Amino acid sequence: MEPRDCDLSPMKLQVEHELQQLILDIQSSLVSMRDENHCVLGNLDQIKRKFLQIEATAASFYLYCYLSPFTDKYPDLSLTVQHLSSRRHGALIVIQRNEPLDQWIHKGTLVGATVSSSLLESIFYPGSPLHDGAVLIQANSIVSAGNVLPLSSNSLGDPNLGTRHRAALGLTERSDALVLVVSEETGRARFAYQGKLYPLPTL
Repeated sequence: MEPRDCDLSPMKLQVEHELQQLILDIQSSLVSMRDENHCVLGNLDQIKRKFLQIEATAASFYLYCYLSPFTDKYPDLSLTVQHLSSRRHGALIVIQRNEPLDQWIHKGTLVGATVSSSLLESIFYPGSPLHDGAVLIQANSIVSAGNVLPLSSNSLGDPNLGTRHRAALGLTERSDALVLVVSEETGRARFAYQGKLYPLPTL
């Protein structure tokens, strides 16, 4: 069941407004191209920065909408990703949605604790016995940690994307789960859904 109020979300309205403004900026740059004394490179740089801001807002909106019917812990998950990203601590967090995942996940260590940012950060602290595997979340509980996910056989197309990203894609190609990924090499955060990776805003 998808949330009923996502279409009324202020974040969605903000994305729509900013996209309309971006269209106007692009049209203005096209007009400026007719003036041989005007260089549009500055305009394009501003457009690029605005696009990245819109992408970050849109990613937050869609992540909330995809997760809110299945867990109340979106704020904890968002905070966890921000903290892990800023410290470049790699992470792989699976949120189960409608479909059971038992056939796709090689179970690790049972945890059975309520989701909290502090607990998730401790699991993914470098050197922790469970930091290399995936955490499995069902509703508001951390079910297990150190889980092994199936790897995608598709090309990632980016040398900065490693085994964690391949695992995130592998599970979301086979199920409706959503997977949060933080790269320990770059600190960049993404979420995987339906076999695709999307960037997440970080501090």
